[in-house]
Order: sequence, then C-alpha cells, then structure tokens
Amino acid sequence: MPSGIYTCLSKIADLITANKDFLTELDREIGDSDHGINMARGFSAVMEKLSPDDADIGAVLKKTGMTLLSKVGGASGPLYGTAYMEAGKVTAGKTELTSEDFNLIFEAAIAGIQKRGHAVKGEKTMLDAIIPASEAYAKKISEGSGIIEALEAAVSSAREGIEYTKTIIATKGRASYLGERSIGHQDPGATSATLTLEAILDYFKNK
Repeated sequence: MPSGIYTCLSKIADLITANKDFLTELDREIGDSDHGINMARGFSAVMEKLSPDDADIGAVLKKTGMTLLSKVGGASGPLYGTAYMEAGKVTAGKTELTSEDFNLIFEAAIAGIQKRGHAVKGEKTMLDAIIPASEAYAKKISEGSGIIEALEAAVSSAREGIEYTKTIIATKGRASYLGERSIGHQDPGATSATLTLEAILDYFKNK
C-alpha cells in the first residue's frame, strides 16, 4: 500500500494535470502561457522520482521541491520548489502529520515564497491564496477543529483569495507589465496553489 505522502502528492499531481489547460489559459491572459504546462510537467517528474514506499514526509517534500525547482520553468519553479523544500525542513523524519504540523508547513512555505519572490500579500500572486488559507486554517485549529474542518476553511479562503486577485493590479512577474489591464484576471499561481490545497483536503477526506 502506498505511503500517505505518496498518495497525497499523487492527488496533487493528478489535479494539477487535469487542470493543465485551464491554468495555461489563465496564464495566456496575463503571463507567459505556460503555467499549466510547466506545472504538469513538473509534477509528472516528481511522481517519476518518488516511490510508493517513501514514507519520510520531510524527505519526500524536499525531493519534490528540488524536482520542481529543476523541471518547472519561469517563476513557478523557484517559488513552488522553495515552498516544498521549506515544508520539508519542518517535517523531517515524520511519517504522520498533526494539526500543528500543518501550521508549520504553511508558515515555512509562505516564508520561503516571500523570501524567494520578494512578494507580499496584495500583489496578485500565489500568496493571495496561501496566506488567507494559512490564517483560516490556524484560526480553526485554535478553536479546536480537526484537520479536515480546518483544511475546508483553508480551501474556502484560498478560493476567496483567487477572486480577490481579479480585483487588483499585478505588481510582480510578467503580469505586472499589463498594469491596470491585469485587473479582471485571476492569478494562475493563486489558482494552482488552491488546487494543491483542494487535493490535500481530498486526501484527508478519503484517508
């Protein structure tokens, strides 16, 4: 039977691949027209490198990050690669995740993305989905909710974050060249980040 982390990453890879054309179309409107293609290629490479027997969550996340860093083009490779590698650092040696571990993963991934991309919330990037998701998750856990309910809140907030990106001007990446013309378009990175959270939620619901 495949390890939990392998199964979870399989779900992420499958959902990203299923939405490859959608993500690419979003990127065609405000970017390089390659986000979906690059992300699907990156996760295909990830699944080739992983074994169903891999159980060390930290080691798997580190390998995932390194693979995305080398296989995904544009800004997405360094940003997603860094996010996964930083998440790997705070889960090293673990084979199961607690509710608090997810708080640490969110915090580490966000810090890594911010450092690598020199970005903050409100600039029409993946952070506009991930930061609200992290805050919603932490709030639910602090109130005594379980992982599934907290992840549901995270996904909901991430989806709201996507909607928020439609209302603001891009100030990072290629989309920033469009200025006010970027308003009305949702950010591809925020969308793929939300898909990632949806896949994680699906894993826990079917665990």
